[in-house]
Amino acid sequence: MEVALRANRGPVSMRRMPCLSLVTCLWLTIGVIADAAGNSSSNSSSLPSSSRRPSAVTIGSLFTQDSVIGRAAKPAIQAAIDDVNADSSILAGTKLNLLEYDTNCSGFLGTVEALQLMENDVVAAIGPQSSGIAHVISHVVNELHVPLLSFAATDPTLSSLQYPYFIRTTQSDSFQMYAIADLVEYYGWREVVAIFVDDDYGRGGVSVLGDALAKKRAKISYKAAFTPGALGSTIKELLIGVNNLESRIYVVHVNPDSGLKIFSIAKNLGMMVGGYVWIATDWLPSVLDLSDTVDADKMNLLQGVIALRHYTPDTSRKKSFLSRWKSLKFKTTATPNSYALFAYDSVWLAARALDAFLSEGGNISFSNDAKLVGLNRSRLSLSTLRVFDGGTRLLQILLTTNFTGLSGEIQFDPDKDLIHPAMDVLNFGGTGTRRIGYWSNYSGLSVVTPETLYDKPPNRSTSSQNLYGVIWPGEMTSRPRGWVFPNNGKPLQIGVPNRVIFKQFLVKDKDPPGVKGFCIDIFEAALNLLPYPVPHEYILYGDGKHNPDYSSLVYEVAQNNIDAAVGDITIVTNRTKIVDFTQPYMESGLVVVVPVKEQKSSPWAFLKPFTVPMWCVTGAFFLFVGAVVWILEHRLNHEFRGSPRQQLITIFWFSFSTMFFSHRENTVSTLGRLVLIIWLFVVLIINSSYTASLTSILTVQQLTSGIEGIDSLISSSDRIGVQQGSFAWNYLIDELNIAESRLVMLKSQEDYLVALEKGSRGGGVSAVVDELPYVELFLSSANCAFRTVGQEFTRSGWGFAFQRDSPLAVDLSTAILQLSENGDLQRIHDKWLSQARCSALANAEDENRLSLNSFWGLFLICGIACVLALTCFCCKVLSQYRRFSPGTEEPEVEIEPASARRPSPSPSFKNLMVFVDKKEEEIKHMLKRKKSEEKPQANQSSDGHSPYPPA
Repeated sequence: MEVALRANRGPVSMRRMPCLSLVTCLWLTIGVIADAAGNSSSNSSSLPSSSRRPSAVTIGSLFTQDSVIGRAAKPAIQAAIDDVNADSSILAGTKLNLLEYDTNCSGFLGTVEALQLMENDVVAAIGPQSSGIAHVISHVVNELHVPLLSFAATDPTLSSLQYPYFIRTTQSDSFQMYAIADLVEYYGWREVVAIFVDDDYGRGGVSVLGDALAKKRAKISYKAAFTPGALGSTIKELLIGVNNLESRIYVVHVNPDSGLKIFSIAKNLGMMVGGYVWIATDWLPSVLDLSDTVDADKMNLLQGVIALRHYTPDTSRKKSFLSRWKSLKFKTTATPNSYALFAYDSVWLAARALDAFLSEGGNISFSNDAKLVGLNRSRLSLSTLRVFDGGTRLLQILLTTNFTGLSGEIQFDPDKDLIHPAMDVLNFGGTGTRRIGYWSNYSGLSVVTPETLYDKPPNRSTSSQNLYGVIWPGEMTSRPRGWVFPNNGKPLQIGVPNRVIFKQFLVKDKDPPGVKGFCIDIFEAALNLLPYPVPHEYILYGDGKHNPDYSSLVYEVAQNNIDAAVGDITIVTNRTKIVDFTQPYMESGLVVVVPVKEQKSSPWAFLKPFTVPMWCVTGAFFLFVGAVVWILEHRLNHEFRGSPRQQLITIFWFSFSTMFFSHRENTVSTLGRLVLIIWLFVVLIINSSYTASLTSILTVQQLTSGIEGIDSLISSSDRIGVQQGSFAWNYLIDELNIAESRLVMLKSQEDYLVALEKGSRGGGVSAVVDELPYVELFLSSANCAFRTVGQEFTRSGWGFAFQRDSPLAVDLSTAILQLSENGDLQRIHDKWLSQARCSALANAEDENRLSLNSFWGLFLICGIACVLALTCFCCKVLSQYRRFSPGTEEPEVEIEPASARRPSPSPSFKNLMVFVDKKEEEIKHMLKRKKSEEKPQANQSSDGHSPYPPA
C-alpha cells in the first residue's frame, strides 16, 4: 500500500518542477510498474494481473470462543486452515490466512468485532454461531459483498432473501422442528408446550414448530419463553406454571450453555417422572458430545429424554479426523460435536470456492463504498470499510460448490439449504445415550440410515414410520398419554342440556351427580373404561321451562366457558367446525311424522291380497287348464266322458278343485299329467303368496295419509312442527328453503299430540319433523296413533362435544367403540328406551298387495306347457283321422245311422268331431279291422280282379 501511495504522490511533485520533466517520465513509468505489481490490498486504481495468483488470501472467523460451540469450532477451524495450506491441489501457490475475532456472546460486541474484521479486507467470514448476531452482521456483509459462512446460526428466518450473502453451512432449525412434529404424530400426541429462550434463535425455531405441528393436526398449547441468561428462580417460576397445564409434552429449544439448568430445576420439581415427555433439540447432544466420559450427574438429570442431533455419515474421512482430534492445537474438549464438523467443512468450502474463483481469473480487489466515504467525520473510521469487488461472483461459486466433507455431502438447494437434511433420534437412559432411529426430510422416521433410503422412492406413509422402543422418564416403556388434568384442583366442567321433553334421554335429578338418563349413563360408562380418573361435574344448561338451544350450548364449549357438553347433541357440520365430537354413540336422522286415520275392516278384505288383473288372469287360467286337461283325457279316461252337461261340469269341477289339491279325477295320459304337474306347482305358489299377503293385511293396521314424505311436505303449503331447541329448525330453513312462517315450535309431547290432531287447517300442523329417537318415543307414548312417512332424509348421530384438539374426545371415542362391541351400549339403550315401537308406515296396504307382475312367469310356463300338449294331441288325432278312410262303408255304418248310410265324397267337420269324441279303444279297433280288410282286397287286385263289383 505504501508503494502505491508513493507512486500516486510522485507524479504530482514532479509536475511542479518543469526542469525535471525527464525525471518525471521515468518516475511515472516506475509508478505504473509498481501499480502492476501491487498486492491484494491495493485500492480500486490498482490493476493486478489476472494471470498470477496472490500469494495469500485472508478469511475471518466470528464466534464466541468460550462457549460450548466455540470450544469445539476453534480447533476444527484451525485444523481446516492447516489442512488446506498443506494440500497442494487447493489454492496452489496461495496461502489461506485466518483472522479470528471473538463475539463474546454479545450482539453489540459481535457487531463491533465484525466491523473490525471487515477493515482487514477479508474475502469471506466463517461464523457467527449466534443467530441474533448473524442477523446484524448479515446487513454488514450485504453492504460489503463478503460471503458469510455460518456453521451454527440455525434460525430459519436467516434463509430469507433479505440476506443474500448469508450461507448456512449447517442444517436449519426448520428441519429439526419438522422432525419433532413427526415424532409428535408418531406417538399420537396433539399438544405440546414449547420452552425456549426469547431471542432470534428461540423464536424462529418455535415459530416453525407451530407451523409443522399444524400440518399434523397438533399445536403448541403454551409458549414458555425466558430471557437469555435468566436466573434459576425465573426458570423455576416458569416451570411451575408449565406444570399446572394440561399438556405433558415439553419441547426444549434453548442455548447449549444454559440448557442443562432447565432439567436440573425440573428434576427438583418432580417433573422428570412417569407421565412426562421431554424432547430437546440439537443443543443437548452438542453439550454432551464434547466429553468422552460419562458425567453421572448430568445423566441423572436426563433419564428418559429424547433429543435430536445432526446426522453425519460415518465415513472414513470423519473417523480419521476424530482419531486425530486429541493432537489438534487449541483443543479444549475431549471430543468434537457436530458443529465442529460443520465449521471444518465451512473452511474447506471457502477454500474450494476461492480456488475456483482464482482459477477463472478472478481478482482479489476492493473498492471504497460511496455511502461510507461521507462518514469520515465519525471516529469509528467507517470509511475504511471497503467492498469486495469479486464478492458476487464468489457467492455464486460458493452456492454451486459440491464436495463431500466431514459432515457429509456439501451441496446447496435453491433455498440455500444443505441437501439431504437428517437427524439422529436419541434416547437418554442409564449411563449413556441410545440411538432409537433416524429422521430425514426424504422419508421421515426410520431405523435405517438415511443414505440407504435415498436410492428408493420416498415413502412418508404412516406404516413406514418406525422407531425403536423408548425408555421414558420414570423408566416407563409404555407410551405416555401426553396430558393430564391441570393441577389446579378444578374438575372438568360439563354442560348438560336441561330438557323439558323426552326426559328419558336427560333429566334433572336430586341425587348425585345431579342428572340422569340415557346420555348420562353412556358418558359415565365410557369414562369408566378410561385408564385414568376424570374428575368432573355437571352444569345444567337452560331454565328448565324450555328446551335450551343446543347450538348455543356447543358455542359455550368453543368459547372455553365450559370444558365439554354431554347430551343428545346432534353432530352437524356447523358444530364440527368449532368443537371436536366423539364417536357417535347413537344414530339419528330427521323423519316426517303425520296424523293417519285407521281404516275400518271390510267384509271384502279377503279380495285385497290380489289386484283385479291378478284375480282375472288366475280365474282364466283355472278354466283354461281345466279345458286342456279335459281335451287330453277325454279319449282315454272314462271320468272325463258322459253327456255334454256332465262333461262341462267335470271341466269346472276339476279346474277349481286343483286350487285345494282336492280333484278326484285321475289323469292317465302322459300329456295330461305333465300339464297337471306344472299347474299344481303354479297353484302352490299362488296359494302360499295369497296366504302370506292376507295375513299381513289383516294383522297390520291399514293407514292413509295425504303426505308421503319430505318431498310432498316441501311442495305443500301446510304447517310443520319442529321441536324447540332442535337443529331441524335451521336445517329446514337454510337447507330445504322452507319459509319460516310455516314452522311451528313445539315445546312438549302434548304439543305434538294436539298440533297433529288439529291439522294445519285447524291451527295445528300437518306433519312434525324431528329426529328418529324422539319420534320413536312419541309414537309409543301416543299408542301408535301416528306414523312416519317416507325415509330418513338426513344421516347423523349423537356425540359428546369437547374443545378443539381435546385428547378426551379421542379417548372417549375409543371407549364408546368398546361399549358397542361388548354390548353395554345396547343394554343401556334397552334400559331407557325399551318401549314398543310403531314400525308400520302409512299406506302399507298397497305394498302388501300382489300384482300380476309377480307371477307372469309362472303363468307363461303353464301356458306354454298347455299349448305344447294340445299341439301334440291334435297332431295325433289328425294322423289317426287320415288313416281312417271316409270312403269305406264300415266307418259309415259306425258313424251314421242306417237310414242315412251312403258314401261321403269328403270328410266334414262334424265327422271329425264325432271321430274325436270316440274312445281311443274304439278308434284302435276300427283301424285294426280296416287294416285286416284291406289285405284280401289287395290280394284280389293282384289276381286281376277288381276289388269292387261292377256298377
